[in-house]
Amino acid sequence: MILEEKIENLLKPTIESMGFQMWGCEYLPAGKHSTLRVYIDKDPEGVTVDDCGDVSRQVSAIMDVEDPISNAYMLEVSSPGMDRPLFRPEQYRAYEGQEIQLRTAVAIMGRKRFKGIMTQVNEDGIVVEVDGEAYDIPFGQIDKANVVPQF
Repeated sequence: MILEEKIENLLKPTIESMGFQMWGCEYLPAGKHSTLRVYIDKDPEGVTVDDCGDVSRQVSAIMDVEDPISNAYMLEVSSPGMDRPLFRPEQYRAYEGQEIQLRTAVAIMGRKRFKGIMTQVNEDGIVVEVDGEAYDIPFGQIDKANVVPQF
């Protein structure tokens, strides 16, 4: 189990008991400047700054007791925002047909960065159409994916 999954499993019950959805989390290691970013959401009204503060205090207490990250880090609690990061297949399915941008771990058909319409989501991955060409991208190869906000 990767660290983010372990942290999400640890925090999810508390975050949900507070009335929020655990959207996901990401750990960005950078020595003394590492960051743990926890994304929360609440339908339909969204998340306020006060909500983030309340969740941050609870998350901080859990992380201090359980200590899944041994080195120093900064905790950030945030809404996923309009450019929502996508973590799980069901999140991808919710945005099928919309524009996303993503980065892969290895090159797929000669590229690692994609920005286009996500035309299909299946159990193994997604299909993204970029400049008229369809790219089949397995979930396991996606490093980071975000919805592109439409204004």
